[in-house]
Amino acid sequence: MVRDLVAAVKPNDPKEAADQRWMLDWINSGAPLWRLQKPATPPQHLAVYAILIDDSTHSILIVSHLLAQAWLFPGGHVDVLEDPRQTVVRELAEELQITPAFHPEFGDTPFFLTVTQTRGHNSHTDVTLWFAFQADRDEPVIPDLREFGEVRWVPLDDRTCWPGGAFDLGLERFLSKVRARLGSGRFTGG
Repeated sequence: MVRDLVAAVKPNDPKEAADQRWMLDWINSGAPLWRLQKPATPPQHLAVYAILIDDSTHSILIVSHLLAQAWLFPGGHVDVLEDPRQTVVRELAEELQITPAFHPEFGDTPFFLTVTQTRGHNSHTDVTLWFAFQADRDEPVIPDLREFGEVRWVPLDDRTCWPGGAFDLGLERFLSKVRARLGSGRFTGG
């Protein structure tokens, strides 16, 4: 199932294509895919991001992740034998107390993928599937304050309106891909 999800992603650039090849080789190797023990056993494991998109304002939700000390997307590690689609839905319910639908433009398969070395003292490799959800920025979210310092909607088309600080290393590549898919500047607001 994980192999099928990874294989379904259409890479947008050479880095995403290389990450996809690495992921498929890793899956085919028989190595454990799930984190078995916190923080980093095995040293590479599956994770998911939930990208909440408000189509009416062409904006997305980012979170100030306390442990990572970076602006990221909500998400987390995939539990042993858990379907990553269930993980991403579970993480949204746990972290923001919401249950949005997968975005109709992207469906329930990942739209983007990355293989990223995390920062900090317990560094490990997150093999991350990025899923898109349809959301309304006016609907309330209740962030888990043990995980997030802040939750913020930001415009897809104007990075100058985003907060300063660290972000996921794949962010700019993701934004390029999602803008190409949704179109840039076709919405007002943000």
